[in-house]
Amino acid sequence: MNNIAANLAKIHDRIDKACLKTGRNPEEVRLIAVSKVKPAELIEEAFNSGQILFGESYVQEFRNKEPLVKASVQWHFIGGLQSNKVKYLRGKVAVIHSVDRISLAEEIDRQWGKIDSSVEILLQVNVADEASKSGCAPENLENLVRSIAPLSNLRIKGLMCLPPHSDDPEQVRPFFRQLCELSAQINKLHLPGVSMTELSMGMSGDFEVAVEEGATLVRVGTAIFGARIKKV
Repeated sequence: MNNIAANLAKIHDRIDKACLKTGRNPEEVRLIAVSKVKPAELIEEAFNSGQILFGESYVQEFRNKEPLVKASVQWHFIGGLQSNKVKYLRGKVAVIHSVDRISLAEEIDRQWGKIDSSVEILLQVNVADEASKSGCAPENLENLVRSIAPLSNLRIKGLMCLPPHSDDPEQVRPFFRQLCELSAQINKLHLPGVSMTELSMGMSGDFEVAVEEGATLVRVGTAIFGARIKKV
């Protein structure tokens, strides 16, 4: 078993244990291998080890890398996204995790409309009101959902967050819990075209706590591929 395969097995075991601890079904949690700054060869290696979902954060890097990956992976875009770069993702990603404003959603809708298709999106929430991070303020989330929901070429499937960094996963637990509570609040609105089936939260250092708090998508890079060295 290669290192990536062994790392993936360990992560799945940890996810399973976190689910067992809270009475969740492990099948409810999907792993996104964060492959930003990792070469196509490592993505192929992870795919051959059973990994299907891969997350990219930089549009230009994704444009360069995507044609080199021949495996039938499913791409998720998880990084900050400028409206003028949405066109480069059109038809190539299954989910965009980082939608935080109506103008971005409208451009996504426009671009996918060009190919008569639709894309799933998650709304990014700035749960800790950090100036350095993107995301909709929690108190503005309902208005954002109501503004985006009528757009016909995208489907709101849930929420995403990037909590403050901490070496202690317990310190970020309240932020994961907050996102789960926000999801429940939006769900109660029963808005057409809106479902809160996905919670994208948790990374290499805290994904077990995120799973315990309801994550359905965890974004793990370092624990799979090793430490990032440089952007490619």
